[in-house]
Amino acid sequence: MAFKLYHYVHCPFCVRVRMALGYLNIPYESKVLRYDDEANPKKLTGVKMLPILQFEGGAMNESLDIIKFLDKENKLKPSDKDIGPLLNELGKPIHSLAMPYWIYTPEFDQVSRDYFKNKKEMKRGPFKDLVLRKEEFIQELMPLLKKVEDDLHPFYQSASFGLNDILLAAHLWGLYIVPEFQFSEKLHTYLQSVKNICHFNYHQDFWS
Repeated sequence: MAFKLYHYVHCPFCVRVRMALGYLNIPYESKVLRYDDEANPKKLTGVKMLPILQFEGGAMNESLDIIKFLDKENKLKPSDKDIGPLLNELGKPIHSLAMPYWIYTPEFDQVSRDYFKNKKEMKRGPFKDLVLRKEEFIQELMPLLKKVEDDLHPFYQSASFGLNDILLAAHLWGLYIVPEFQFSEKLHTYLQSVKNICHFNYHQDFWS
């Protein structure tokens, strides 16, 4: 079965599907969409929501549903512990730190950059203010990252790699773009291990 993945490079929910595809060694065609492209997602699934996996006979979004659909052999066994609350806690400071920098990656042109910025500023406030508050967000983030670090054995709450490692790494990965932030050695080593296991390259669409 041939797959196409419509995604945004920066989006952690898209990143988790890319990591799962890499881990499962499933080939796919990458389709990076402009953030202001509303027509194509709505044509495929009826809503502007990425990622979207297209295959013969259909298309679907919702990252966890996509991963479950792809993982026919149940290689990515989910943990008994729900990582959702932790990801929600991490998301606020991570996104406030990373969003002002995401928009200057090759993924965006001026039109899509303005679209993204206007939409996100309605919820978070002006990006220029987020940059000025970076130390506040880093201070909010550090105890959460310490909690994550304490739970690495060497994978998240486990001696073996699993779905929660993909979900966690996909959320944390965006922080690499923030110049004022640096991961601890242990977290950096963990993330690079997940990267290698999943054959993941963040901006591969623009480096090839």
